Amino acid sequence: MSRPHYILLPANSWFIFISLVGAFLLNLQPMGGWIGMPDFVALVLVFWSIHQPRKVGIGVAFLMGLLMDVHDAALLGENALAYTLLSYFAITIHRRVLWFPTLPQIWYILPLLLMTQLVQMLVQLLVSGKVAGWAFFLESFVSAALWPLVTGLLLAPQRRSIDRDETRPL
Repeated sequence: MSRPHYILLPANSWFIFISLVGAFLLNLQPMGGWIGMPDFVALVLVFWSIHQPRKVGIGVAFLMGLLMDVHDAALLGENALAYTLLSYFAITIHRRVLWFPTLPQIWYILPLLLMTQLVQMLVQLLVSGKVAGWAFFLESFVSAALWPLVTGLLLAPQRRSIDRDETRPL
């Protein structure tokens, strides 16, 4: 009960757009094939779906999924389906998640990210018959571990005060 509660400024639509583009560019990096490399697009999508469900919804998730499908040369709609479900379930639980501090929120984010990867794995199984190993799901655990960092970075512009005062910390 002793943690401070901030009244956040409204999220700027341009900042949301830039963060989604930045996450997409991070996923474009050649290190994306490494085992355990987080899916930055999924992480930023789940963040904005929880914090700004009216600005970032299922349509944005579908569009980002199509972009990732084209980038990954995956079956068209594989990532789009996974990101759409991710956004839908994140919007469904967004009020519950926001009641908790950042670290306990990981327990809500991890199942969402695991479900996203499970959908991707099932689509690949249906199309090619290939089954991914346990290391495939390591990506979700790394992404969930990054949740406090992503939350701090993406909420930082909203924590600015409108009128500057030297006696206030923010």
